[in-house]
Amino acid sequence: MFLHALLVFVAAVVAGAINSIAAGGSLLTFPTLIWLGIPSINANATNIVAIWPGSLGSVWAYRQELHDTDPRVYGLIVPSMLGAGIGALLLARTPRALFDGLVPVLITFATVLFMLQDRIRRRLDAAAGATLRRHWLAWAMALQLLVGIYGGYYGTAMGIPMLAALSLTHTDIHQINGLKNLFAVSINAVATIFFVVAGLIVWGDAITMAVGTTIGGVGGALVARRIGADAVRRLVVIIGFGMAISLLLRVWT
Repeated sequence: MFLHALLVFVAAVVAGAINSIAAGGSLLTFPTLIWLGIPSINANATNIVAIWPGSLGSVWAYRQELHDTDPRVYGLIVPSMLGAGIGALLLARTPRALFDGLVPVLITFATVLFMLQDRIRRRLDAAAGATLRRHWLAWAMALQLLVGIYGGYYGTAMGIPMLAALSLTHTDIHQINGLKNLFAVSINAVATIFFVVAGLIVWGDAITMAVGTTIGGVGGALVARRIGADAVRRLVVIIGFGMAISLLLRVWT
């Protein structure tokens, strides 16, 4: 029991730090819960519930950057919350056997998305003409609805498309990270309410992870101002592919 809690806590601290810097921390925590014996749907719901306090801690750490941003951007909270409700409902209605088979695919997709995030940002920025930039908020609303659905259903690496969209009109990486964490809090808060009502949470692990991600989130945001994130990104990619392969082998066996 102690070793179980310790592994969950350590994974959560690291994930909170990763999320505050680049997103993708759930590539560590979600598979950890599965390997510790938590059923996949419960592990996913517990992970989503536990991650949001870490994002909240990062929002607080980036409070100065958020204070200086365009107030219109806060409108993205609405599609974030709407999409999260849809995604959480879809998860609750997914048969466990089907979700078990989807888990390696979802982790692989999230890892590839994470690995290509800089390229995605550059491509999106290059494709953004005057019309897209002029109507950026409307496009961002539509994208954020899709991100919210994905976040409520699975959530891992959902910050990457948000980072790409925000980089179209924002140049301060800390301001972009602060907004990304704010929207993640909105998505995870709605999903949390749904999962609590549905009884899908493993509360002991959720509380342990919430403490860990909060510590890691605040610390990671502070460290991010002083160091680069390249080494962190490489580590997350290695972990993501490793977890996907191990869970795929587990499904096959």
